[in-house]
Amino acid sequence: MADSNDSRPTPIGTYVRPAKGGATGIEIAAAALSVGWLMLSGAFFVLYGGDGADGLRFVLTMMVVFMPVAMIWVAATSARASRVMREESARLHTAIDAIRNAYLAQAQAGRGDRTNGSIARKLDEIVATQRKTEAAMAMITAQRAVDSAAPAAPTAPAAAQPEDQPTLSLGTPADALQPPLSNADFIRALNFPETAEDAAGFAALRRALKDRPAAQLIQAAQDVLTLLSQDGIYMDDLRPDMARTEIWRAFASGARGREIAALGGVRDRSSLALTAGRMKQDPIFRDAAHHFLRLFDRAVARFAPEASDSELSDLANTRSSRAFMLLGRVAGTFD
Repeated sequence: MADSNDSRPTPIGTYVRPAKGGATGIEIAAAALSVGWLMLSGAFFVLYGGDGADGLRFVLTMMVVFMPVAMIWVAATSARASRVMREESARLHTAIDAIRNAYLAQAQAGRGDRTNGSIARKLDEIVATQRKTEAAMAMITAQRAVDSAAPAAPTAPAAAQPEDQPTLSLGTPADALQPPLSNADFIRALNFPETAEDAAGFAALRRALKDRPAAQLIQAAQDVLTLLSQDGIYMDDLRPDMARTEIWRAFASGARGREIAALGGVRDRSSLALTAGRMKQDPIFRDAAHHFLRLFDRAVARFAPEASDSELSDLANTRSSRAFMLLGRVAGTFD
């Protein structure tokens, strides 16, 4: 029974240890047997042992009198210890059953609760790592929206403009008059701005977005980087093995397979496994990845013939190139 001073209800399935009170039945029986034996032995020696005794007789008398008493209490103590051990064993089994039942109930009713802590930690890591890329992506999206909306403004009054602005013959697009995109701006744009305050990076990005092939590649790179970030994969975390410029030039010339295997320098197993799983299960991600790989292939083929070795090395170290290494390994480009 529970302690009478404790008014708290007893939980179901909990073993209640008996209260420690007076003597138990074992101890009462042992005391009764001890008293009975002492009375019998004392009466015997009082009635029949009055003729005197030497030292040896006295020792034997004490042994005869007290040895059975000692044996009685040894047996009583052993019985008490056995009872305590049985009670502790029952309490232990009850506790184990309660823990098992609680675990099964939690696993069945709230399986997701056990992972809340690990998910929260993972989300904190993702948010901390995403700072640079998230700011850059937001600025890129805003800039792309502004660039796409800008040509629509002058369309209405175009017919009323005076003839002091010569029109282009044969429908030549206006972007044909733009200066060619420099290699430095192309590399800087493929790496994306470092932070929201990276004025030089955004300037290079704006110039690259005016070049149609570069703009297509940048948009495709942005799409795959955004999709990869959903799985916590960020290019700043990857440390790929850099290939020699000769291998990049061979890739630009059309080499594929084991000849250019060194380009797949990403070795991070978790990133590769997550990307491979996403590639198999998500058709949108798979299409975006293959579209990016095709555009990157064409861009390198155009860029490499007129680029120096240092420019090729800089290109290989951009975020877009790291995405190419990762996706290329998963897609089997280097097999």
